[in-house]
Amino acid sequence: MRSAALLSVLLATLIVAGSALAATPGKDVQVTADEAHRRVDITIDGKAFTSYIWPTSLKKPVLYPLITDDGITVTRGYPLEPRPDERVDHPHHAGLWFNYGDVNGFDFWNNSDAIKPEARSKMGSIIQTKIVSTRSGTDRGELVVDSVWITGENKQILKQTTRYIFLRRDHARVIDEEITLKALDRAVFKDDKEGVLGMRVARWLESPEEKGGTFMDASGNPTQVDAAPAGANPATGVYLTSEGVKGGEAWGTRGRWCTLTGNEGGHTVTIAIFDEPKNPDYPTYWHARGYGLFAVNPLGRSIFDPKQSPFNYTLEKGQSVSFRYRVALFSRAVTSAEMDREADAFASGSK
Repeated sequence: MRSAALLSVLLATLIVAGSALAATPGKDVQVTADEAHRRVDITIDGKAFTSYIWPTSLKKPVLYPLITDDGITVTRGYPLEPRPDERVDHPHHAGLWFNYGDVNGFDFWNNSDAIKPEARSKMGSIIQTKIVSTRSGTDRGELVVDSVWITGENKQILKQTTRYIFLRRDHARVIDEEITLKALDRAVFKDDKEGVLGMRVARWLESPEEKGGTFMDASGNPTQVDAAPAGANPATGVYLTSEGVKGGEAWGTRGRWCTLTGNEGGHTVTIAIFDEPKNPDYPTYWHARGYGLFAVNPLGRSIFDPKQSPFNYTLEKGQSVSFRYRVALFSRAVTSAEMDREADAFASGSK
């Protein structure tokens, strides 16, 4: 009896120890909500990957920052956390976001606290409304959130549900993002270059050929982009599309994927964005600028190619549409053949 009792205690101890080991905090892919601070933090093996945030200083929720498995931050700090030698143009370019430049005549892309009071009625905001669910796991975590698109006239026109899947890979980190928009009123996405999934990258991922210039927003207002500050970290970023288009020529061309590769402190990093065949007007146009804007826009057409007729994608009240993208951070250079295989896997639904 005594031996049986001792054996029972030993087994119970081993089970408890094993459970504690399996539940060790900080391991695997952890998705942790902190609504009091308007954020959800995502870590992989205890190291920061990104956070879903909706600070009052921004006009839409974003993922910020984005960090590779080597600890390299690929997103610009400004306007949330300005860093030395960064450009400070386009204050609406923060982290990784989803919105558009013209929906029913309202500009959701360019909205920020920098907008003059007399122009704010023409802008739109995306308001975080609910964390639907979070899930952590061994190689993947998941976050589902709801938000609403509100015009400058305080009218709700779109409900957005976003499902993020955060994946751990060897020497890579991946985000699959599925965005579903439901029209609360008739919504017309006027053919426009400012859309839809975009990110603003760190200085070293800008193009070494970028000298600055004047860029027009969705309303035709000019925005000046200065040349990089003196003493700035060297820019090393090079775009490459699935069609073999490289560098500054990538802007306004179509492709099922686009990469941006650069070097920081002896580390080579590649950011890749993949389109999905079921997305509207596949394959997408790339709104990829040398000054650091890396965006995918399937809703612009004639704005990129004047020979085409305007797209003007429309949702009638009650209709829905989904967009699905994969954003991958590789801690190395990649080949076109690798990206083709990744695009095939993404299209087939593989993780």
